[in-house]
Amino acid sequence: MKLKTKLVIAFILVMIFPTFVTMAGMHMLAPNKAGEIQQMYLIIVCVTTAVLVWWIYKTVSVPLAKLQEATRNIKEGNLDFEIKPENDDEIGQVCQDFEEMRLRLKANAEEKIEFDRENKELISNISHDLKTPITAIKGYVEGIMDGVADTPEKMDRYIKTIYNKANEMDRLINELTLYSKIDTNRIPYDFTTISAKQYFRDCAEDLAIELESKGAKFEYRNYLEEDAKIIVDPEQMRRVINNIVSNSLKYTDKPQAEIRMKILDVGDFIQVELSDNGKGIATKDLPYIFERFYRADASRNSSKGGSGIGLAIVKKIVEEHGGKIWATSEEGVGTTMYFVVRKYQEVPIE
Repeated sequence: MKLKTKLVIAFILVMIFPTFVTMAGMHMLAPNKAGEIQQMYLIIVCVTTAVLVWWIYKTVSVPLAKLQEATRNIKEGNLDFEIKPENDDEIGQVCQDFEEMRLRLKANAEEKIEFDRENKELISNISHDLKTPITAIKGYVEGIMDGVADTPEKMDRYIKTIYNKANEMDRLINELTLYSKIDTNRIPYDFTTISAKQYFRDCAEDLAIELESKGAKFEYRNYLEEDAKIIVDPEQMRRVINNIVSNSLKYTDKPQAEIRMKILDVGDFIQVELSDNGKGIATKDLPYIFERFYRADASRNSSKGGSGIGLAIVKKIVEEHGGKIWATSEEGVGTTMYFVVRKYQEVPIE
């Protein structure tokens, strides 16, 4: 019952009920007993008023006491409590709104704690992964300064190693920068409509050159029609493919890495499949590989390093293209990453 309705009822009872009872008493008492009638009227008014005051007080004071206690808890930083509305009136609605505010504050506080934890983990991961190439660079530079690289061949090998380690550091820093942009939704996407067959063919050609230089085997199949088109940011979609392939190379345990890329038309979507012959992913880990900072390999040795955000970046980019990504894997055999992007379809002009 609304508070306004309760007040109206209280007013009616205070004004009408005593009068009605008194008039009924006048018929039962003698006319010359006016004093008794007046006394009875005053008693009825007092009793009715007291009952109504107690009723209104209970309706207002109990919820207010709960709100006061809740305010004190929030002020002290305690959000682990619950406010249950006593009645379905204005004050009950205030209690409900207060409870929703508490839940939102609690969710924000928990989100901040998780955000801080992830940031600390990210800093720890990046620091660890930067330390490895920095240590290597220092070691090779000291070797050059001490005259260890005393032949042109050794000098060339030392310089190439320093260059590769510097590139590794640059990649880690770029990954961190991109992650910060993704986390704050500040990636400047540049979507364009392009030929799907030609675009993925170009990506495959670049991959073939890169993988050949690393001694890896590459196989490519494209089953698209020439007129198939997609709307993508070419640079970011290429990053998706490169991140997946880099991840495959990082976790390979075979003498020669094998990467297979297949492009399919699956109705309203173009599906990309990237398979490897790596060590595979355990079934228990597979549902979590796209989560930020998740590492199936917890050892964090230098050969299996990384910030733990590569596949999270991939998932974010694919989803912001209106697609989705998933994976299948068999330990000891390899892993296949699948992602789809929506095809561009022209709307016929009537």
